[in-house]
Amino acid sequence: MVTSAHGVPVSNLFDIPREQLSERYETMQLGGDGERASMICGFFKFDDPTAQQLLTLLPKIIVVDSWSGLQSEWIQSTLRMISAEARAMNAGGEAVITRLADILVIHAIRFWITQNPSAHTGWLKALQDPQIRRVISRIHREPGAPWTLESLAGEASMSRSAFAARFTDLVGEPALKYLTGWRMNCAQVRLRRGDVTVAEVAVSLGYESEAAFNRAFKRRIGVSPGTVKPVRL
Repeated sequence: MVTSAHGVPVSNLFDIPREQLSERYETMQLGGDGERASMICGFFKFDDPTAQQLLTLLPKIIVVDSWSGLQSEWIQSTLRMISAEARAMNAGGEAVITRLADILVIHAIRFWITQNPSAHTGWLKALQDPQIRRVISRIHREPGAPWTLESLAGEASMSRSAFAARFTDLVGEPALKYLTGWRMNCAQVRLRRGDVTVAEVAVSLGYESEAAFNRAFKRRIGVSPGTVKPVRL
């Protein structure tokens, strides 16, 4: 829904007349009276398990003051570049807009992390601990490795007991439970792509049998991996 002020009639965003510029981009105009105002709207889809995990921690709205502070100059210049590319739609314009939009989202999330105290708890707080961050990074890069509590503690250069306690304290769950959860997140992403079988996913994530993987998946996700439907974009 879109409106310019309290008491002004509200318009449904998807009912506003629009001009299709390309397969992905379009412009729309509303009203005509009063001062001119411009908006850039976008939709983002995050497939990467790390991004999906981060999304669960973000607030519904992130407000960044683009007219003050250290980030004002790059935000304004990036928005101007997006606007110019959208108007011209020259060769490669869609790729340029997409990359610039990605940068805007990343910096908005960075702004929230640096400004909001709630961003310094749980998983995000754990990423600020050098030893635990190193372990999480290895898990993310190599989810199918034969990890044990001992080998993860070795990555952190800590004793088994000290590592287990610190990981649970910072992340909010034991290291091996986090590992299983990460593997299942990766499994969902791969199964939704539709180009691998359940057995192939199981092997890639370190499971010796498809049955063991099925049990772990259903226990964590709530459904069997065979019910995950490919998503076609």
